[in-house]
Amino acid sequence: MKKKGICIIVGVAVMSFVIGGCGKKQKQLTDPKNPVTLTVWHYYNGSQQEAFRSLVEEFNDTVGREKGIYVKCTSKGTVGELEEAVQDSLEKKVGAEKMPDMFSAYADTAYMIEQQGGLANISQYITEDELSEYVDSYVEEGYIAEDGGLRIFPVAKSTEILMMNKTDWEAFAGDTGASQEELSTIEGIVNLAEEYYNWTDAMTPDINGDGKAFYGRDSMANYFVIGMRRQGTEIFQVDNGKVTVNDDKDKIRRLWDNCYVPYIKGYFASFGSFRSDDVKTGDLIAYTGSTASAMYFPDEIETAEGSMPIDYAVLPAPMLEGEESYVIQQGAGIVVTKSEEVREYASVEFLKWITEAEHNIRFGCEAGYLPVKKDAVTKEKLDEVIETNKLHVSNKMYDCLTNVIDNAQDRKLYACQSFSGASRARKLLEYSLSDKAAEDRQQVEEALEAGSTLEEACAPYLTDETFDAWYTEFDSALKAAVQ
Repeated sequence: MKKKGICIIVGVAVMSFVIGGCGKKQKQLTDPKNPVTLTVWHYYNGSQQEAFRSLVEEFNDTVGREKGIYVKCTSKGTVGELEEAVQDSLEKKVGAEKMPDMFSAYADTAYMIEQQGGLANISQYITEDELSEYVDSYVEEGYIAEDGGLRIFPVAKSTEILMMNKTDWEAFAGDTGASQEELSTIEGIVNLAEEYYNWTDAMTPDINGDGKAFYGRDSMANYFVIGMRRQGTEIFQVDNGKVTVNDDKDKIRRLWDNCYVPYIKGYFASFGSFRSDDVKTGDLIAYTGSTASAMYFPDEIETAEGSMPIDYAVLPAPMLEGEESYVIQQGAGIVVTKSEEVREYASVEFLKWITEAEHNIRFGCEAGYLPVKKDAVTKEKLDEVIETNKLHVSNKMYDCLTNVIDNAQDRKLYACQSFSGASRARKLLEYSLSDKAAEDRQQVEEALEAGSTLEEACAPYLTDETFDAWYTEFDSALKAAVQ
């Protein structure tokens, strides 16, 4: 089936679509007297892992026992480690474990495994009516096979939000009159970041250029993908399996000016593995990250002067000025390995159960993910499940989820389509600009230490020639990555 860009308002069906090849309601294939044991591999850790394990145990003790399905779950550590383990199993490498019945997978990885014939067609085991209960774009993202069948089952999704150290923001805003309204746009954040840098720099008038960064972001790949989409372009346009790279130079320049430029000036920054780490050390006060990052936002900052408690604020992800209100759709689904019919059927029965509103919301409250069924993406349903199950949900996580839900009507979700080379292309988006900015910022800092003003130190990097040289290399590498 022809794949188009995915964009919907969260929880609201923008349009209905016909799911070709969906299975009709079929009889139970499993036997409670002869239960089938399934394995599922995932990358959840910490509270996410515990929440998922708890649900698996509940399934085994209830519906699983009734239907003769027993599920064993295993964390493979990181996303990368999970992908490596799956590939090793598929290739039957020496020492590799047997291929699991199910595993967590982003669309890029699922597409790669599908191309090797490793995934089951889920459409055989779920009806059109059942699929219509799920958010349309989440389901649509799972159609990665040439036969038009569903390959990725939506289990938990996320998008991006803005997290901020409210305590330091209030001190800054109180002194300068900075407005929180400026946090709604990328350009507004650039302006605020410059003002914040100058404000902190002025605190030590005897030291040149020691202002502090205001903002950072966790995913540069998302910045490119959604930044281009907001300008009316899909950076990767997929049509009948063929990929076209749309990296219009003027539009890429706009992204460069609102990221690279403030980065080398010291207004934006990245130090730790994630920007929540940089908030904790006091090196940033705001960042754009996944909804799942809310659980890692610190309760206090730790500096050389000691620890200080901070309050937080959750805001919608900032957008480029005057453009369409797209936000990123992300989060892995679960795929079913091609095997015996009874094992495929049993796997889908488990996935249906774990995505029922009550179970899905319980997991989302622990993991920072959005539920995948339409009737679950409401504040009323969220509150109902929390109250009924007496869940202990952190204020940060609750505010994060409700912020996304409350702003759903004004935001459209967008996810890139799958294609060969997608992982390579995304890696290039992640590191090409960020590595360039980090390297040049280092040179700027050395110039500042040598006595240059910030303007003098940055001047060699703020030229058309600098951008042109980077863009030429970026454009060539991106087009090569999708071949």
